Amino acid sequence: MTRDYSAFLPSTAKGEIPKPPVPVLQNLGWQNFFAQQISIDEMTGTPPVRITEVHRSGLRVLGDDIDTMVPPRADATVGDWLLLNHELPSSSRLLERKSLIKRRAAGHDRSIQLIAANIDTAFIVTSCNLDFNVARLERYVALAFDAGVTPVILLTKADLCEDPSTYVTDAEAISDDVAVLTLNAKSDEPKTKLASWCKPGQTIAFLGSSGVGKSTLTNALSVSEVAATQSIREDDAKGRHTTSHRQLHILPNGCAVLDTPGVRELQLTEAEAGVAEVFSDLDALSLECRFNNCTHVSEPGCAVQAALKSGAIDEARLARWRKLVAEDQHNTASLAQRRSKDKAFGKMIKQAKKHKAR
Repeated sequence: MTRDYSAFLPSTAKGEIPKPPVPVLQNLGWQNFFAQQISIDEMTGTPPVRITEVHRSGLRVLGDDIDTMVPPRADATVGDWLLLNHELPSSSRLLERKSLIKRRAAGHDRSIQLIAANIDTAFIVTSCNLDFNVARLERYVALAFDAGVTPVILLTKADLCEDPSTYVTDAEAISDDVAVLTLNAKSDEPKTKLASWCKPGQTIAFLGSSGVGKSTLTNALSVSEVAATQSIREDDAKGRHTTSHRQLHILPNGCAVLDTPGVRELQLTEAEAGVAEVFSDLDALSLECRFNNCTHVSEPGCAVQAALKSGAIDEARLARWRKLVAEDQHNTASLAQRRSKDKAFGKMIKQAKKHKAR
């Protein structure tokens, strides 16, 4: 049975992406949410600019008749809005975000990596081949839910698959609140099927592994080669890193598109709400357990284990839920420990400076 995705779509009519003339700031994704944070004087003296590229050497920002680089800063990422201080760019004010997608940084460093800010829709892209992985998709959906971003799962390369229905069924089972679409990224389908999300003033992001077609989708929407592409290795469907940095591309109709490098390791942190939303049925069951700290393994009175024995829930899905909950709790605790340690170290340095000044 085909699912009806009309409830997932914005209120605009379906069809081709419209191309009306739009003001420069709206073209960049400026919305009332940001305008309400500043005064007229601030708008004139420190004009708003959006970070469209992140490099080690600096941040590229665009605004009304503004295209420049500002110094790099750890608290900002692609998609953020700044009030540009022309005299001291490093002191530019960072506006409050509508949404923030983040993960635990790769490696042993207990820190957070900011992926993108102020995204409206996250297209989670995977292919109808060996790249397809339910557990990875659940991670991305949890990430989007926790960030306050609308997730949509895109199954690419469906035209190269004899029967994509199995992939669609498995993806649809992840959440009733997530639309699942199949498309050929090299055809006109991206422009028509994604049109309702790609409106003027909106910001969308393509997230997923290397080689699934994120850059190809970006090019399809922009009707030009704005992002480099490469083919995958046919033996294992592994992609090559084509996109080297996160970059916002502004479409002719005034929609901003974020193309991101493929993510090999997606570690969740501070994403408890997002995980709970993906596994809402299991989360609700856990509230019926006899003990508040139930691990859902062998404790008496465990509602989750009871549901498993009765066949009401799937064992593999339960294992994935427990793994994500444990991972998020561990990473969140590790981050809290680092913050506490950094705060204590900063306090010690401040006291040492005071003592030296006496």
